[in-house]
Amino acid sequence: MRPDPEEQPAAPSAPWRAGSAFVMGAVGLLCRGFLAMSKTETHGLDNFMKLLEAREDVEGRERGLITVSNHVSVLDDPMVWGVMPLSYLFSPDNMRWGLGSYDLCFTNKGLSTFFTLGQVLPTHRSVHSDFGGLFQPTITQAIRLLCRGPFLNASDHLGKPSKKFRSPDVSDPFSGGHLTFSTNGTDTFPSPSAYLTRRHAWVHIFPEGMIHQHPDRTMRYFKWGVSRLILESDPMPDVVPMWIDGPQEAMSEERTFPRFLPRPGKNISITFGDVLDGEKVFGDLRARWKQIHAREEARSGKLEVGVLNDTLKYSQEVVALRKECTRRVRNAVLDVRRSRGLVDEDPKAGFAETWLREGPGRAGRKEDGSIVKDT
Repeated sequence: MRPDPEEQPAAPSAPWRAGSAFVMGAVGLLCRGFLAMSKTETHGLDNFMKLLEAREDVEGRERGLITVSNHVSVLDDPMVWGVMPLSYLFSPDNMRWGLGSYDLCFTNKGLSTFFTLGQVLPTHRSVHSDFGGLFQPTITQAIRLLCRGPFLNASDHLGKPSKKFRSPDVSDPFSGGHLTFSTNGTDTFPSPSAYLTRRHAWVHIFPEGMIHQHPDRTMRYFKWGVSRLILESDPMPDVVPMWIDGPQEAMSEERTFPRFLPRPGKNISITFGDVLDGEKVFGDLRARWKQIHAREEARSGKLEVGVLNDTLKYSQEVVALRKECTRRVRNAVLDVRRSRGLVDEDPKAGFAETWLREGPGRAGRKEDGSIVKDT
């Protein structure tokens, strides 16, 4: 639902914006310092910065931006953004929005405020929460951030209350706190898509959903959340695939004391691919999605952006679209991986069925030599 423009503020309050700029800038400075102590190389950064420069004028933005990459350590985000100029690190309106694990980053008021100011969206994981999955309100927020907002609060079926976590109450205290959304029906977070300054925003996603440290630099299969961002955002966002290598050495999951400190001096490589030709790569899938979506709206009535009925969630046709979209995204990341001179991975690595051999234990060292960790 669109808000009343006469009642809707264009941006969060000035104190909230200042707090966000401070958190993101301070963390960015730490990341730059760590990268300066490492052997860091970047590829494709100049073209990526040109893309961000063209997005500085919020009113002039014509589409959102999705960056997507492999996930090799707890350092990946925010460390990789330390390669960007300082002026960007202190400009939240033109910086990324990320998805952070609710059970790790949002367990109390202090952590929740810090990560919210750092433009991280609280995301439930199904293995830890009844509210996880593809259709949680946070995914609705991410879709709306990519569109031409602002929008009112996200709404979705929240299910039964969870008893596993406390429900932090985080809002902008200087704006009345009314522009919020809930991830589980009891917590409160600022609704980023409610502000004009967040329209056509930048969202970064790690579709593997877990840290994966493999000696051959292979990836796990990609989860379908990225397909929702691509299929449902309007217009088609720019998509930039990335490849990250080296943070798994700086923060190996088998590191010893002091475990909480990253190890400097390692080789770190961050590669930005070119912007994908959205129409060429995803145009047929988006056209089919729009047909199905229009048919369902004609049958059941208008649906808010990012909110789906059961057919649009679970029908075989829609599931097939999400699978194919996710496969194409993963192939785009593999293309960037290939550009770094790595040999092609086994094609079976892209299928969820391949990873069933990991067994019921989700984390730890696996038989193939990889290390997997929840994030």
